[in-house]
Amino acid sequence: QVLLVESGGGLVQAGGSLRLSCAASGSILRFAVMGWYRQAPGKQRELVAVFLSGGATNYADSVKGRFTISRDNTKNTVYLQMNGLKSEDTAVYYCLASLLSGVQNWGQGTQVTVSS
Repeated sequence: QVLLVESGGGLVQAGGSLRLSCAASGSILRFAVMGWYRQAPGKQRELVAVFLSGGATNYADSVKGRFTISRDNTKNTVYLQMNGLKSEDTAVYYCLASLLSGVQNWGQGTQVTVSS
């Protein structure tokens, strides 16, 4: 079983920055997909930014140029640097780690609230 622990959420003013962290139990190199999703109240969970097999990244159009996903393999941690935050970025942010088998593991989520 994979344990994912997110941290770094909070309350920030529009235009501000936050950095989220997702620490995994064990090597993150085993995951085919690892990254971040978010879910705003009344909306479906949506992709924010992920690492794909081979190290490629995929970003939602709404965050391109503002958010950056990165990772530290030695710490088994993936990060999401969020700059230029907008009120519409308010959501619970979840870390996802998917194995090649397709099994998905989710973190407990961390709340990001952007005040305008």
